[in-house]
Amino acid sequence: MSERTVLLIEDETNLRVTLTEVLESHGYRVCSVATGEEGVEAASKKPFDIVVSDLRLPGISGIDVIRAVKSISSYTEGIVITGYATVETAVEAMRVGAFTYLQKPFTQEELCITLEKAFEHQSLKTENAFLKTEMSKGRRVESIVGLSPEIHRVREIIARIADSDSTVLLLGESGTGKELAAKALHYGSARSARPFVPINCAAIPEDLLESELFGYEKGAFTGAGATKIGRFEAANEGTVFLDEIGDMSPALQVKILRVLQEKEFERVGGRRSIKVDVRIIAATNQDLERAVDEKRFRGDLYYRLNVIPLRLPSLRERREDIQVLLRHFMDKVAGRKKKSLRGLSPEAVRLLEAYDWPGNVRELENLVERLVVLKEPDTLITPKDLPDRIRKRAREQHRSEEYIATMPEGIDFNAAVDNYERDLILDAMAKVKGVKKKAAEYLGINRTTLIEKMKRKGLLGPNEEHEETVRS
Repeated sequence: MSERTVLLIEDETNLRVTLTEVLESHGYRVCSVATGEEGVEAASKKPFDIVVSDLRLPGISGIDVIRAVKSISSYTEGIVITGYATVETAVEAMRVGAFTYLQKPFTQEELCITLEKAFEHQSLKTENAFLKTEMSKGRRVESIVGLSPEIHRVREIIARIADSDSTVLLLGESGTGKELAAKALHYGSARSARPFVPINCAAIPEDLLESELFGYEKGAFTGAGATKIGRFEAANEGTVFLDEIGDMSPALQVKILRVLQEKEFERVGGRRSIKVDVRIIAATNQDLERAVDEKRFRGDLYYRLNVIPLRLPSLRERREDIQVLLRHFMDKVAGRKKKSLRGLSPEAVRLLEAYDWPGNVRELENLVERLVVLKEPDTLITPKDLPDRIRKRAREQHRSEEYIATMPEGIDFNAAVDNYERDLILDAMAKVKGVKKKAAEYLGINRTTLIEKMKRKGLLGPNEEHEETVRS
């Protein structure tokens, strides 16, 4: 990995020395200066990955430093340090291109986490620039965005298997990006110049799906006034992506199996076998092994499809990618809508990172589009702009964390049960004004059982215990 460089601008000598030592101990190469003018001069001589600048400096301010450094290198990320953080500060810092701001006092951990997120964002921008360059050359390249280990693993597997003709079965929840992965497999293969033909097996009625896949002959049914080729013929020498294949009927499963085995099929109403050379990539959010056991999916087709299984992780399994994806989708949607925002406040980002995203990446992208459309241009997205379900989840998580923090390190189960029984007996006795027979009836136990429990728990006075012993 290449060396990561940080330009630190801080006029307080002790703090500047301390921050330099902290950053260097975490593997960063640091250039530290005391004024904004010195910082701009250093940035003009060589590029830095990140600039960390105090807001209030002698001479030009930290905001002016970020503006000047960004004009020198648009890929340098800026972080503003301030003891006077306000919404206006955040808006102004992000308006000039800062990645975020850090409020004093902060911990070493907070500083390093913020830097790591800035590096992640920079990596994403570099990757996007590469993709734009490739596309400008006339080459179709699909990007699976993310910097988490889970997504790195997905990209590595795709790179290894893309140029084979092996059938791939993409697994994972809805919205995890299975079609994006299928496109990456196709455009990374020798078939990339030929068609990529997707079809959602769950979205087309069963009686129409066969003719969509295989086409039909003229006169095959009422309304078939001319011969029509299907998706498999259209994809010859390319790739067919069968999404949600778990919803396909048993009758069509047989015909897909024949295509996989024999590389041929007939159109609806036709008698002539048509040879086709296609690679099949299938996807499902179902447990196909269970479907096979329950006789809902053919075992022979499952094993033909499951040559190379590849699971796409859910978004809650890679929360570290949420901020990267947010910025990616904001840039994408803002460009399409011709409308720019100033980003998200740190508090809004934290709420989004705490949410579980049942709809995964698709849900996140849809939310970003909603925010971009509804917000005024050049404004900052704050927690009040987020849906109630996201704010509610954050509150629930906060209460859960508070409860866990107050729990003892271990629990004596027997003592807990004993205390619970004691409280129940005392409450019952209080309700019936000390009449033991009524307390036993209230608790649904025998009077003798109640007396034994009260003896063991020391709830009987000496006279009461004597009376009960005589009575028994």
